[in-house]
Amino acid sequence: MEAASNGGLLYHEVQEGKLCAVHCVNTALQGPFFSEFDLAALAADLDQRERLVMLEGSQSPGVANAAAGDFLAEGSHNVSLGGDFSIQVLQKALEVWDLQVIPLDSPAAGSSLFDPEQEVAFICHLQDHWFCIRKVNGEWYNFNSLYPAPEHLSKFYLSAFIDTLKGSGWSIFAVRGNFPKECPMATEGSNGFGQWLTPDDAQKITASCNQVQTPPTHQVQSPLLGQQSGGMSEMDMIAAQQEEADLNAAIAASLMDAGGPFPSYDAAQEYSKQQDAPVIEASSSKDNNQEEVDKSEPSAPPCEDTQEPASGSDTKGEVSSIEVKESPKEE
Repeated sequence: MEAASNGGLLYHEVQEGKLCAVHCVNTALQGPFFSEFDLAALAADLDQRERLVMLEGSQSPGVANAAAGDFLAEGSHNVSLGGDFSIQVLQKALEVWDLQVIPLDSPAAGSSLFDPEQEVAFICHLQDHWFCIRKVNGEWYNFNSLYPAPEHLSKFYLSAFIDTLKGSGWSIFAVRGNFPKECPMATEGSNGFGQWLTPDDAQKITASCNQVQTPPTHQVQSPLLGQQSGGMSEMDMIAAQQEEADLNAAIAASLMDAGGPFPSYDAAQEYSKQQDAPVIEASSSKDNNQEEVDKSEPSAPPCEDTQEPASGSDTKGEVSSIEVKESPKEE
């Protein structure tokens, strides 16, 4: 079992600008080990090496120079203008600590694709956002920098959460090696957006934010939780609520074929309601249109009905003539 690190504290960085790659690397290492300038220097070094390789290849006889010329004319291939770093930059940063970055869908990942619990950390990327999923002191946390605090992940929810990310198109990499055990607390203020939290503090912040985001009408207490709440302390209540939220989120995640990773079960429910709204509106519109058609039918009968009066009038005339002929017999 992994030994306690950093005195049992969690290191988390809240999103600053577009520095999610910096936050991802530092939360994987559990300390403010890198700045944006460090990653930018690694990106520049990679760009330089790649250009030298392409330049040497373009000078070889019989090699087409068009592709090499286009590559050399382009800007950086390891950091975008928006500040998104390539996986190669994050890989180089983690290699400083003798850590390996392995794609989760590669043969080298082994059974981790189906049993992520045996790993220590994952880094995830989609479009221009990076974040880390990390096991700290035996517990899993989502260190997404868009969250105000690390979000605890139960072992049951971990697998469902990673499956949801994969289904949504996220690139997931396992990080393996000997992670640093301690980080000097004096470096906490080195980047200005890192913070050390106890697991209890992180749980309170997450629960508080979920309550703020959730309308009171949507807060339904579980009957089991209600029965147990009588003899539970405040911290026990928070832990029970978090476990129930993890279970509900895991069920919601397993029912979704594709969808971004939601911050909470309430977000998944809200997304589901938004998806159902157009269907309800369309059904209502269809019913209204049907009522309008029913109202308009008497004023615009079909063409076949317009011929019935002529046939009906002949029949009526025949009946009248029969009645006239039979009337003398009655007299």
